[in-house]
Amino acid sequence: MQMQLPFFPPNTELLSSTWGVRQVEDSVYYLHNGSPVYTHHKEDINTFRFVTASLIENTSCRAVDLAEVFKVNVRNLYRYAKKLREKGPQSFFNPTDNRGKCYKMTPERIAQAQEYLDHGYSQVKTAQKIGVHEASIRYHIKKGNLKKKRKKVPRSN
Repeated sequence: MQMQLPFFPPNTELLSSTWGVRQVEDSVYYLHNGSPVYTHHKEDINTFRFVTASLIENTSCRAVDLAEVFKVNVRNLYRYAKKLREKGPQSFFNPTDNRGKCYKMTPERIAQAQEYLDHGYSQVKTAQKIGVHEASIRYHIKKGNLKKKRKKVPRSN
């Protein structure tokens, strides 16, 4: 069996004894013994996370070495590897973004809240009855999903 020596082009930063990374213009190349294995645009963060997680999971590189080369927190790299292990590669490219979404205020709960508000319950009492924070009720009133019951003010002539 012939031994393959790692030959890396100039300006390659070594990730391990056989893996290196190199940037050419706007592309980042991950080299194994000098041959490109992965490539992505320099601003493609999802592919970066996937590639670094793959290198860690395949025990090709250590997270500590990757963190040193890329100047990122090693905990993030461990988190990427865990995500790859538990959720698979598709989780990097089709992420579900739940930021800014209230998981408790479902359409059914909004309907319940509106019922309580229509019957004259305060925002605090409505929130207690349906099991959410008062801030959720205030937010949905402000957003227009809920309407407060208007108090009738007697007109003076």
